[in-house]
Amino acid sequence: MAKYNAMRRDIYEKLLAWKSSPRRKPLLLQGARQTGKTFILREFGRNEYENVAYCNFEEDPGLDQFFQRDLNPERILKELSIYMNLDIQPGEYLVIFDEIQVSNRALNSLKYFAEQKNDVHIAAAGSLLGLKLSGPGSFPVGKVNFLNLCPMTFLEFLDAMEESRYRQVLKDVDSLIPLAEAFHSHLIDMLHRYYFVGGMPEAVKTFAETGNARETREIQEEIIKSYVFDFAKHAPAADIPKLTLIWESIPKHLARENKKFVFSAIRKGARAREYENAFKWLEDTGLIHLANAVETVKHPLKHYANTGCFKVYALDVGLLGAMAKSPVELLAQGERLFNEYEGAFVENYVAQQLVSHFHQQLYYWRSKGGRAELDFLFESQGNICPLEVKAGINPRSKSLKSYDLQFKPDQLMRTNLLNFKKDGKIYNLPLYAVSLLPEFISGSG
Repeated sequence: MAKYNAMRRDIYEKLLAWKSSPRRKPLLLQGARQTGKTFILREFGRNEYENVAYCNFEEDPGLDQFFQRDLNPERILKELSIYMNLDIQPGEYLVIFDEIQVSNRALNSLKYFAEQKNDVHIAAAGSLLGLKLSGPGSFPVGKVNFLNLCPMTFLEFLDAMEESRYRQVLKDVDSLIPLAEAFHSHLIDMLHRYYFVGGMPEAVKTFAETGNARETREIQEEIIKSYVFDFAKHAPAADIPKLTLIWESIPKHLARENKKFVFSAIRKGARAREYENAFKWLEDTGLIHLANAVETVKHPLKHYANTGCFKVYALDVGLLGAMAKSPVELLAQGERLFNEYEGAFVENYVAQQLVSHFHQQLYYWRSKGGRAELDFLFESQGNICPLEVKAGINPRSKSLKSYDLQFKPDQLMRTNLLNFKKDGKIYNLPLYAVSLLPEFISGSG
Protein backbone atom coordinates (compact mmCIF):
# COMPACT_ATOMS: atom_id res chain seq x y z
CA MET A 1 0.00 0.00 0.00
CA ALA A 2 1.02 3.60 -0.53
CA LYS A 3 2.02 5.62 2.53
CA TYR A 4 -1.29 7.44 2.78
CA ASN A 5 -3.27 4.21 2.48
CA ALA A 6 -1.37 2.94 5.50
CA MET A 7 -2.89 5.84 7.42
CA ARG A 8 -6.27 4.15 7.00
CA ARG A 9 -5.09 0.54 7.09
CA ASP A 10 -8.17 -0.72 8.93
CA ILE A 11 -10.67 0.70 6.46
CA TYR A 12 -8.52 -0.25 3.46
CA GLU A 13 -8.44 -3.89 4.57
CA LYS A 14 -12.23 -3.84 4.84
CA LEU A 15 -12.45 -2.48 1.30
CA LEU A 16 -10.22 -5.31 0.08
CA ALA A 17 -12.47 -7.84 1.83
CA TRP A 18 -15.51 -6.25 0.16
CA LYS A 19 -13.92 -6.49 -3.29
CA SER A 20 -13.16 -10.20 -2.92
CA SER A 21 -16.42 -11.22 -1.23
CA PRO A 22 -18.62 -13.63 -3.23
CA ARG A 23 -21.63 -12.00 -1.54
CA ARG A 24 -20.56 -8.50 -2.51
CA LYS A 25 -23.27 -5.88 -2.91
CA PRO A 26 -22.84 -2.20 -3.79
CA LEU A 27 -20.87 -0.56 -0.98
CA LEU A 28 -22.13 2.46 0.94
CA LEU A 29 -19.33 4.25 2.79
CA GLN A 30 -20.84 6.69 5.26
CA GLY A 31 -19.44 9.01 7.87
CA ALA A 32 -19.22 12.58 9.06
CA ARG A 33 -17.91 15.17 6.64
CA GLN A 34 -14.13 15.56 6.40
CA THR A 35 -13.37 12.01 7.53
CA GLY A 36 -11.76 11.12 4.18
CA LYS A 37 -14.44 9.09 2.37
CA THR A 38 -13.65 10.44 -1.09
CA PHE A 39 -9.89 10.11 -0.74
CA ILE A 40 -9.88 6.52 0.46
CA LEU A 41 -12.29 5.37 -2.27
CA ARG A 42 -10.31 7.05 -5.04
CA GLU A 43 -7.03 5.65 -3.71
CA PHE A 44 -8.60 2.21 -3.42
CA GLY A 45 -9.83 2.39 -7.00
CA ARG A 46 -6.49 3.63 -8.30
CA ASN A 47 -4.54 0.88 -6.55
CA GLU A 48 -6.86 -2.11 -6.89
CA TYR A 49 -8.64 -1.66 -10.26
CA GLU A 50 -7.59 -1.03 -13.82
CA ASN A 51 -9.83 2.03 -14.07
CA VAL A 52 -12.09 4.27 -11.97
CA ALA A 53 -15.34 5.92 -13.02
CA TYR A 54 -15.78 8.77 -10.55
CA CYS A 55 -19.21 10.40 -10.33
CA ASN A 56 -19.69 13.27 -7.88
CA PHE A 57 -23.35 14.25 -7.67
CA GLU A 58 -22.61 17.46 -5.78
CA GLU A 59 -19.97 18.74 -8.21
CA ASP A 60 -21.89 17.62 -11.32
CA PRO A 61 -25.67 17.91 -10.76
CA GLY A 62 -26.20 16.76 -14.36
CA LEU A 63 -25.38 13.20 -13.36
CA ASP A 64 -28.79 12.96 -11.70
CA GLN A 65 -30.54 13.01 -15.10
CA PHE A 66 -29.29 9.51 -15.94
CA PHE A 67 -31.33 8.09 -13.04
CA GLN A 68 -34.61 9.87 -13.75
CA ARG A 69 -36.16 7.86 -16.61
CA ASP A 70 -35.85 4.50 -14.89
CA LEU A 71 -33.33 2.62 -12.72
CA ASN A 72 -32.22 0.04 -15.25
CA PRO A 73 -28.53 -0.65 -14.47
CA GLU A 74 -27.61 -1.58 -18.07
CA ARG A 75 -28.98 1.69 -19.45
CA ILE A 76 -27.48 3.79 -16.65
CA LEU A 77 -24.00 2.32 -17.17
CA LYS A 78 -24.23 2.72 -20.93
CA GLU A 79 -25.22 6.36 -20.72
CA LEU A 80 -22.66 7.13 -18.00
CA SER A 81 -19.98 5.55 -20.21
CA ILE A 82 -20.92 7.85 -23.08
CA TYR A 83 -21.17 10.94 -20.84
CA MET A 84 -17.79 10.28 -19.19
CA ASN A 85 -16.09 8.97 -22.35
CA LEU A 86 -15.30 5.66 -20.67
CA ASP A 87 -16.00 1.99 -21.39
CA ILE A 88 -17.19 0.79 -17.99
CA GLN A 89 -16.61 -2.96 -17.82
CA PRO A 90 -17.51 -5.36 -14.96
CA GLY A 91 -14.53 -6.27 -12.78
CA GLU A 92 -12.20 -3.77 -14.45
CA TYR A 93 -13.77 -0.58 -13.14
CA LEU A 94 -14.57 0.70 -9.70
CA VAL A 95 -17.59 2.94 -10.14
CA ILE A 96 -17.72 5.59 -7.41
CA PHE A 97 -20.96 7.44 -6.69
CA ASP A 98 -19.74 10.25 -4.44
CA GLU A 99 -22.04 12.57 -2.47
CA ILE A 100 -24.80 10.15 -3.38
CA GLN A 101 -27.14 11.71 -0.84
CA VAL A 102 -27.67 14.55 -3.34
CA SER A 103 -29.56 12.19 -5.67
CA ASN A 104 -32.32 10.10 -4.11
CA ARG A 105 -32.76 8.23 -7.39
CA ALA A 106 -29.08 7.30 -7.57
CA LEU A 107 -29.22 6.09 -3.99
CA ASN A 108 -32.23 3.94 -4.78
CA SER A 109 -30.51 2.58 -7.90
CA LEU A 110 -28.08 0.65 -5.69
CA LYS A 111 -30.90 -1.79 -5.01
CA TYR A 112 -31.21 -2.59 -8.73
CA PHE A 113 -27.46 -2.86 -9.23
CA ALA A 114 -27.46 -5.41 -6.39
CA GLU A 115 -30.26 -7.43 -7.99
CA GLN A 116 -29.49 -7.11 -11.69
CA LYS A 117 -25.86 -6.06 -12.21
CA ASN A 118 -23.82 -7.17 -9.22
CA ASP A 119 -20.77 -7.95 -11.37
CA VAL A 120 -20.13 -4.20 -11.52
CA HIS A 121 -18.22 -2.97 -8.48
CA ILE A 122 -20.00 0.13 -7.18
CA ALA A 123 -18.84 2.04 -4.11
CA ALA A 124 -20.96 4.97 -2.98
CA ALA A 125 -20.05 7.60 -0.42
CA GLY A 126 -22.30 9.96 1.46
CA SER A 127 -22.41 12.08 4.56
CA LEU A 128 -24.35 10.66 7.48
CA LEU A 129 -26.50 13.79 7.47
CA GLY A 130 -27.50 13.53 3.83
CA LEU A 131 -28.26 9.82 4.04
CA LYS A 132 -30.47 10.36 7.09
CA LEU A 133 -32.39 13.04 5.19
CA SER A 134 -32.73 11.06 1.95
CA GLY A 135 -36.22 11.06 0.50
CA PRO A 136 -38.90 8.47 1.24
CA GLY A 137 -38.38 5.15 -0.51
CA SER A 138 -34.90 6.08 -1.70
CA PHE A 139 -32.87 4.04 0.75
CA PRO A 140 -31.89 0.59 -0.59
CA VAL A 141 -32.63 -1.37 2.58
CA GLY A 142 -30.89 -4.76 2.63
CA LYS A 143 -29.26 -4.22 -0.77
CA VAL A 144 -25.94 -2.62 0.18
CA ASN A 145 -22.86 -3.42 2.25
CA PHE A 146 -22.34 -0.68 4.83
CA LEU A 147 -18.99 0.65 5.97
CA ASN A 148 -18.64 3.47 8.49
CA LEU A 149 -15.70 5.84 8.36
CA CYS A 150 -14.82 7.55 11.64
CA PRO A 151 -11.89 9.86 12.39
CA MET A 152 -8.61 7.98 12.51
CA THR A 153 -8.04 5.87 15.61
CA PHE A 154 -4.89 6.05 17.71
CA LEU A 155 -3.62 2.91 15.98
CA GLU A 156 -4.09 4.52 12.57
CA PHE A 157 -2.35 7.63 13.90
CA LEU A 158 0.67 5.47 14.72
CA ASP A 159 0.69 4.26 11.11
CA ALA A 160 0.49 7.83 9.81
CA MET A 161 3.40 8.89 12.01
CA GLU A 162 5.48 6.00 10.64
CA GLU A 163 5.33 4.27 14.02
CA SER A 164 3.63 1.07 12.81
CA ARG A 165 6.14 -1.00 14.75
CA TYR A 166 4.48 0.22 17.94
CA ARG A 167 1.09 -0.73 16.57
CA GLN A 168 2.55 -4.20 16.15
CA VAL A 169 3.80 -4.13 19.75
CA LEU A 170 0.19 -3.60 20.87
CA LYS A 171 -1.13 -6.23 18.46
CA ASP A 172 1.22 -8.78 20.05
CA VAL A 173 -0.03 -8.11 23.60
CA ASP A 174 -1.80 -11.21 24.95
CA SER A 175 -1.46 -10.73 28.70
CA LEU A 176 -1.27 -8.00 31.31
CA ILE A 177 2.50 -8.27 31.60
CA PRO A 178 3.88 -4.69 31.55
CA LEU A 179 5.54 -3.51 28.35
CA ALA A 180 9.20 -2.54 28.41
CA GLU A 181 9.40 0.94 29.94
CA ALA A 182 10.94 2.35 26.75
CA PHE A 183 7.92 1.13 24.74
CA HIS A 184 5.45 2.38 27.34
CA SER A 185 7.02 5.84 27.52
CA HIS A 186 7.10 6.23 23.75
CA LEU A 187 3.46 5.22 23.39
CA ILE A 188 2.49 7.74 26.06
CA ASP A 189 4.38 10.39 24.11
CA MET A 190 2.51 9.45 20.93
CA LEU A 191 -0.74 9.64 22.88
CA HIS A 192 0.15 13.22 23.89
CA ARG A 193 0.40 14.05 20.22
CA TYR A 194 -2.83 12.29 19.31
CA TYR A 195 -4.73 14.24 21.97
CA PHE A 196 -3.67 17.43 20.22
CA VAL A 197 -3.86 16.32 16.58
CA GLY A 198 -6.85 13.99 16.82
CA GLY A 199 -7.92 11.79 13.93
CA MET A 200 -9.27 14.06 11.19
CA PRO A 201 -7.25 12.88 8.15
CA GLU A 202 -6.26 16.33 6.89
CA ALA A 203 -5.03 17.40 10.33
CA VAL A 204 -3.10 14.13 10.74
CA LYS A 205 -1.59 14.45 7.26
CA THR A 206 -0.45 18.01 7.96
CA PHE A 207 1.11 17.08 11.29
CA ALA A 208 2.76 13.94 9.91
CA GLU A 209 4.35 15.90 7.06
CA THR A 210 5.30 19.12 8.86
CA GLY A 211 5.21 18.49 12.62
CA ASN A 212 3.83 22.03 12.83
CA ALA A 213 1.26 22.35 15.60
CA ARG A 214 -0.01 25.77 14.48
CA GLU A 215 -0.64 24.63 10.92
CA THR A 216 -2.45 21.59 12.31
CA ARG A 217 -4.64 23.82 14.50
CA GLU A 218 -5.51 25.96 11.47
CA ILE A 219 -6.72 22.85 9.65
CA GLN A 220 -8.84 21.90 12.68
CA GLU A 221 -10.36 25.38 12.83
CA GLU A 222 -11.25 25.24 9.15
CA ILE A 223 -13.00 21.90 9.67
CA ILE A 224 -14.99 23.35 12.58
CA LYS A 225 -16.01 26.34 10.42
CA SER A 226 -17.21 23.96 7.71
CA TYR A 227 -19.37 22.14 10.25
CA VAL A 228 -20.91 25.38 11.49
CA PHE A 229 -21.55 26.31 7.86
CA ASP A 230 -23.41 23.01 7.48
CA PHE A 231 -25.71 24.08 10.32
CA ALA A 232 -26.89 27.04 8.26
CA LYS A 233 -26.94 25.10 4.99
CA HIS A 234 -28.76 21.93 6.01
CA ALA A 235 -30.50 22.29 9.38
CA PRO A 236 -34.07 23.53 9.90
CA ALA A 237 -33.93 27.30 10.44
CA ALA A 238 -35.52 27.07 13.91
CA ASP A 239 -32.80 24.66 15.10
CA ILE A 240 -29.72 26.57 13.90
CA PRO A 241 -29.27 28.70 17.07
CA LYS A 242 -29.79 25.58 19.24
CA LEU A 243 -27.23 23.59 17.26
CA THR A 244 -24.69 26.35 17.74
CA LEU A 245 -25.36 26.55 21.49
CA ILE A 246 -25.01 22.79 21.94
CA TRP A 247 -21.89 22.54 19.76
CA GLU A 248 -20.10 25.42 21.48
CA SER A 249 -21.00 24.12 24.94
CA ILE A 250 -19.29 20.71 24.56
CA PRO A 251 -15.87 21.79 25.92
CA LYS A 252 -17.50 23.58 28.84
CA HIS A 253 -19.56 20.54 29.83
CA LEU A 254 -16.63 18.16 29.56
CA ALA A 255 -14.55 20.50 31.72
CA ARG A 256 -16.93 19.97 34.64
CA GLU A 257 -16.14 17.33 37.23
CA ASN A 258 -19.65 16.01 36.67
CA LYS A 259 -19.79 15.89 32.87
CA LYS A 260 -23.54 15.33 32.62
CA PHE A 261 -25.14 17.67 30.09
CA VAL A 262 -27.06 20.45 31.83
CA PHE A 263 -29.45 22.44 29.65
CA SER A 264 -29.46 25.48 31.92
CA ALA A 265 -25.72 25.80 31.27
CA ILE A 266 -26.32 26.68 27.63
CA ARG A 267 -29.26 29.01 28.17
CA LYS A 268 -31.16 30.05 31.27
CA GLY A 269 -34.54 28.32 31.39
CA ALA A 270 -33.71 25.89 28.57
CA ARG A 271 -35.76 22.68 28.51
CA ALA A 272 -34.76 19.29 27.13
CA ARG A 273 -37.76 19.00 24.81
CA GLU A 274 -36.80 22.27 23.08
CA TYR A 275 -33.44 20.82 22.08
CA GLU A 276 -34.43 17.25 21.24
CA ASN A 277 -34.41 17.77 17.46
CA ALA A 278 -31.11 19.65 17.57
CA PHE A 279 -29.42 16.84 19.48
CA LYS A 280 -30.83 14.31 17.02
CA TRP A 281 -29.52 16.36 14.10
CA LEU A 282 -25.99 16.56 15.53
CA GLU A 283 -25.96 12.85 16.36
CA ASP A 284 -27.20 11.94 12.88
CA THR A 285 -24.40 13.96 11.30
CA GLY A 286 -21.84 12.06 13.38
CA LEU A 287 -20.58 15.29 14.98
CA ILE A 288 -21.39 14.20 18.53
CA HIS A 289 -21.65 10.98 20.51
CA LEU A 290 -24.13 10.67 23.37
CA ALA A 291 -23.50 8.48 26.41
CA ASN A 292 -26.71 7.70 28.30
CA ALA A 293 -26.76 7.03 32.03
CA VAL A 294 -27.73 3.56 33.30
CA GLU A 295 -28.62 2.66 36.90
CA THR A 296 -29.77 -0.93 36.36
CA VAL A 297 -26.97 -2.86 34.66
CA LYS A 298 -28.67 -5.58 32.60
CA HIS A 299 -28.71 -6.74 28.97
CA PRO A 300 -29.39 -4.99 26.72
CA LEU A 301 -28.26 -1.70 28.21
CA LYS A 302 -30.38 0.35 25.81
CA HIS A 303 -33.53 -0.91 27.53
CA TYR A 304 -32.34 0.49 30.87
CA ALA A 305 -30.81 3.75 29.66
CA ASN A 306 -32.03 7.08 31.01
CA THR A 307 -32.30 9.11 27.80
CA GLY A 308 -32.83 12.26 29.85
CA CYS A 309 -29.46 11.94 31.57
CA PHE A 310 -26.46 11.91 29.26
CA LYS A 311 -22.99 13.19 28.42
CA VAL A 312 -21.99 14.68 25.07
CA TYR A 313 -18.66 13.98 23.37
CA ALA A 314 -17.21 15.52 20.22
CA LEU A 315 -16.50 13.22 17.28
CA ASP A 316 -12.77 13.95 17.56
CA VAL A 317 -10.46 14.80 20.45
CA GLY A 318 -8.32 17.09 18.27
CA LEU A 319 -11.35 19.12 17.24
CA LEU A 320 -12.37 19.29 20.91
CA GLY A 321 -9.05 20.99 21.69
CA ALA A 322 -9.58 23.47 18.88
CA MET A 323 -13.15 24.18 20.03
CA ALA A 324 -11.87 24.76 23.57
CA LYS A 325 -9.11 26.97 22.17
CA SER A 326 -6.57 25.05 24.20
CA PRO A 327 -3.11 26.61 23.78
CA VAL A 328 -1.02 25.10 21.00
CA GLU A 329 1.86 25.14 23.49
CA LEU A 330 0.15 22.34 25.44
CA LEU A 331 1.57 19.89 22.91
CA ALA A 332 5.04 20.51 24.33
CA GLN A 333 3.90 20.26 27.94
CA GLY A 334 3.08 16.57 27.96
CA GLU A 335 1.42 15.75 31.26
CA ARG A 336 -0.58 18.97 31.41
CA LEU A 337 -2.38 18.03 28.20
CA PHE A 338 -3.75 14.91 29.87
CA ASN A 339 -5.09 16.83 32.85
CA GLU A 340 -6.42 19.91 31.08
CA TYR A 341 -10.14 20.54 31.54
CA GLU A 342 -10.57 17.95 34.30
CA GLY A 343 -9.53 15.13 31.99
CA ALA A 344 -11.94 16.16 29.22
CA PHE A 345 -9.47 15.17 26.50
CA VAL A 346 -8.95 11.75 28.06
CA GLU A 347 -12.62 10.88 28.40
CA ASN A 348 -13.42 12.18 24.90
CA TYR A 349 -10.48 10.17 23.55
CA VAL A 350 -11.80 6.95 25.10
CA ALA A 351 -15.33 7.62 23.81
CA GLN A 352 -13.92 8.20 20.33
CA GLN A 353 -11.91 4.97 20.36
CA LEU A 354 -14.87 2.91 21.60
CA VAL A 355 -17.11 4.25 18.83
CA SER A 356 -14.46 3.90 16.11
CA HIS A 357 -13.31 0.38 16.96
CA PHE A 358 -16.53 -1.20 18.19
CA HIS A 359 -19.38 0.93 16.80
CA GLN A 360 -21.20 0.74 20.10
CA GLN A 361 -23.72 3.09 21.61
CA LEU A 362 -22.09 4.67 24.66
CA TYR A 363 -23.37 4.20 28.21
CA TYR A 364 -22.12 5.07 31.68
CA TRP A 365 -23.18 3.93 35.13
CA ARG A 366 -24.74 6.35 37.57
CA SER A 367 -25.79 5.13 41.01
CA LYS A 368 -29.22 5.95 42.37
CA GLY A 369 -29.02 9.43 43.74
CA GLY A 370 -25.97 10.15 41.58
CA ARG A 371 -23.41 9.68 44.35
CA ALA A 372 -21.15 7.49 42.22
CA GLU A 373 -20.46 7.42 38.49
CA LEU A 374 -18.41 5.14 36.29
CA ASP A 375 -17.25 6.51 32.95
CA PHE A 376 -18.30 3.74 30.55
CA LEU A 377 -20.11 0.40 30.35
CA PHE A 378 -18.90 -1.90 27.59
CA GLU A 379 -20.94 -4.80 26.20
CA SER A 380 -18.92 -7.72 24.85
CA GLN A 381 -19.65 -11.42 24.34
CA GLY A 382 -22.59 -11.44 26.72
CA ASN A 383 -20.73 -9.47 29.39
CA ILE A 384 -21.25 -5.94 30.63
CA CYS A 385 -17.90 -4.63 31.72
CA PRO A 386 -17.36 -1.42 33.71
CA LEU A 387 -14.56 0.85 32.47
CA GLU A 388 -13.08 3.60 34.62
CA VAL A 389 -11.03 6.30 32.90
CA LYS A 390 -8.28 8.23 34.69
CA ALA A 391 -6.18 11.01 33.19
CA GLY A 392 -3.03 10.23 35.19
CA ILE A 393 -1.40 7.44 37.17
CA ASN A 394 -3.61 7.53 40.26
CA PRO A 395 -4.83 3.93 40.66
CA ARG A 396 -7.47 4.71 43.28
CA SER A 397 -10.88 3.74 41.96
CA LYS A 398 -13.70 4.76 44.30
CA SER A 399 -16.41 4.55 41.66
CA LEU A 400 -15.11 1.22 40.43
CA LYS A 401 -15.26 -0.14 43.98
CA SER A 402 -18.80 1.19 44.42
CA TYR A 403 -19.83 -0.56 41.23
CA ASP A 404 -18.13 -3.76 42.41
CA LEU A 405 -20.00 -3.72 45.73
CA GLN A 406 -23.35 -3.40 44.00
CA PHE A 407 -22.97 -5.69 40.95
CA LYS A 408 -20.04 -8.03 41.78
CA PRO A 409 -18.79 -8.51 38.19
CA ASP A 410 -16.02 -10.97 37.35
CA GLN A 411 -13.80 -8.21 36.01
CA LEU A 412 -13.27 -4.51 36.57
CA MET A 413 -11.53 -2.57 33.81
CA ARG A 414 -9.50 0.58 34.33
CA THR A 415 -7.53 2.70 31.83
CA ASN A 416 -4.97 5.36 32.72
CA LEU A 417 -1.30 6.17 32.20
CA LEU A 418 -0.07 3.13 34.11
CA ASN A 419 1.41 0.16 32.28
CA PHE A 420 -0.45 -3.14 31.82
CA LYS A 421 -1.23 -4.56 35.24
CA LYS A 422 -3.61 -6.92 37.01
CA ASP A 423 -4.58 -6.24 40.61
CA GLY A 424 -7.04 -8.91 41.76
CA LYS A 425 -10.10 -8.50 39.56
CA ILE A 426 -9.01 -5.05 38.39
CA TYR A 427 -7.47 -5.14 34.91
CA ASN A 428 -5.42 -2.04 34.10
CA LEU A 429 -5.00 -1.12 30.43
CA PRO A 430 -2.88 1.87 29.40
CA LEU A 431 -4.91 4.54 27.63
CA TYR A 432 -3.07 3.81 24.39
CA ALA A 433 -4.39 0.22 24.51
CA VAL A 434 -8.15 0.87 24.82
CA SER A 435 -8.62 -0.94 21.50
CA LEU A 436 -7.58 -4.19 23.24
CA LEU A 437 -10.49 -4.06 25.68
CA PRO A 438 -12.54 -6.98 24.25
CA GLU A 439 -9.56 -9.34 24.33
CA PHE A 440 -9.28 -9.03 28.08
CA ILE A 441 -13.02 -9.10 28.73
CA SER A 442 -13.16 -12.46 26.95
CA GLY A 443 -10.70 -13.81 29.48
CA SER A 444 -7.52 -13.97 27.41
CA GLY A 445 -5.71 -11.76 29.92
